[in-house]
Amino acid sequence: MSTLLRCGGRSLDWAGPLVMGVVNVTPDSFSDGGRYLQTEQALERALAVAAQGAAAIDLGGESTRPGAEPVSVQEELRRVIPLVQRLRPLTSIVISVDTSKPEVMRAAVSAGADLINDVYALRVPGAIEAVAKSDCAICLMHMQGEPRTMQRAPHYADVVSEVRAFLAERVEACRAAGIASERIVLDPGFGFGKTLEHNLTLLRRLSEVRVAGLPILAGLSRKFMIGTLTGKSAEDRVHGSVAAGLIAAQRGANILRVHDVAATVDALKVLQAVAGRSDSAPPS
Repeated sequence: MSTLLRCGGRSLDWAGPLVMGVVNVTPDSFSDGGRYLQTEQALERALAVAAQGAAAIDLGGESTRPGAEPVSVQEELRRVIPLVQRLRPLTSIVISVDTSKPEVMRAAVSAGADLINDVYALRVPGAIEAVAKSDCAICLMHMQGEPRTMQRAPHYADVVSEVRAFLAERVEACRAAGIASERIVLDPGFGFGKTLEHNLTLLRRLSEVRVAGLPILAGLSRKFMIGTLTGKSAEDRVHGSVAAGLIAAQRGANILRVHDVAATVDALKVLQAVAGRSDSAPPS
């Protein structure tokens, strides 16, 4: 089976695993909110992330932290699209845009984005059609509820089987809409409608979440679970985040979405050297 993710005219070989660097153009994201509000600031950060060894950059114009309030289509377009337009000629790195809005998806792809990262897994009306009409890749994430309320009382009979079943259903919906498997990435949604124990169970059994041999993206970086386990604030969760990322890679993650790119890239180099699989297939 191929380990190439088709992202428009680019591709990612997820046999790695790979690192996706986060750049949030928002005032209220839980970790870097407010740091990169201006296009110039965000552009400088994105280029630094690329230089540190990231295979992809994930640009976000709307916070999806617990309790976050939605922003308008116009505001999200204003935050993200100029950045994609400025960044695209300057790097060959895969550009991902973190959005659930069909209008932003279409504009992002037109501006040069290669991947759409959607916490609603293309369930917003018009979203699946927007991606199907493009050639970009799509990351389908599991979330119980929606950002404003998802952490109030999350519950599952079996979190792993329920997350996997949801992702399998969304994969089939994408295929039915004409989105090929080579364009799909799956994200179990750590922290999105899950308690600490739900997150730990998903991490322990991450390989069981895989659907149809598709790549898994894990977003654990600086999240509340890391703070709960370490007692550290968001900006001091680097070590815990890197540890969680390595565990995820060992248990099946093919792409790690992180804030601390350089530290994660170095840690993965050591892990892969010890495992002796720098150029081999990903864990099952």
